[in-house]
Amino acid sequence: MPLFHLFLVAMIQGLTEFLPISSSGHLILLPNLTGLADQGQIIDVAVHVGTLCAVVLYFWPDVSLALRGIPRVLRGRIEGAGAGLALCLIIATVPVIIFGVILKLTGLDDMMRSTALIGWTMLIFGLVLYWADRTGPQKMPAEFWSIRNAFIMGLWQAVALIPGTSRSGITISAARYLGYTRHGAAKLSMLMSIPTILASGLFLGAEVALTADAAAARDAAIAAVFAFLAALLALGLMMRLLKTVSFTPYVIYRVVLGLFLLWFAYG
Repeated sequence: MPLFHLFLVAMIQGLTEFLPISSSGHLILLPNLTGLADQGQIIDVAVHVGTLCAVVLYFWPDVSLALRGIPRVLRGRIEGAGAGLALCLIIATVPVIIFGVILKLTGLDDMMRSTALIGWTMLIFGLVLYWADRTGPQKMPAEFWSIRNAFIMGLWQAVALIPGTSRSGITISAARYLGYTRHGAAKLSMLMSIPTILASGLFLGAEVALTADAAAARDAAIAAVFAFLAALLALGLMMRLLKTVSFTPYVIYRVVLGLFLLWFAYG
């Protein structure tokens, strides 16, 4: 694959995975709007690995805390912040795995890749983000995450398997609706992405492991590095901006892009 194509795919995945504007939607739109070839599952796995490494590095203190809590969860002892965080992450991930398997087995995942659908989801869930951000009370930090709220956010996250919804966008909307601060909502959304991306990467990786050759492995490594750097930049930028800026700029982007895609699809 040409280096520029790898760079483009990695930048799109890295920058949009954690911003509430839908990475899957943008990756589908790339070949739909430009005529470029689809990057294929090997590159998909690679850029997911890159973004996974970025979020783990950025939130390493929280990731380390959750990892230390997993043994206690496995022993049925939900004691301490680490075990509580680990359990909440597990609960929040179950719905998206179940829904993802259903979509894969039924073939619906391949049917939801149209420009028109992405236009509608961009527009609708952009407005949902605006509503939740404007009406949700800003009172709870991320440390107040509960099992109940983790399950609710997990159900919302499952909806993000519809292209254009945005995994980060829908989980941030859910957290703001539940009363978490903007910074807390973004942090919980990013932490939820770790087991979700890991599960997705393992699922896709199992499908392509036997088909990769030396050239594909090289392309995948390049794409992963580019995606890692782009994701790290996007994470740092968004978390800093949330101290002074709302989610409205992302909403405006989603609405404008959604209207353009609907015009493109139906015009």
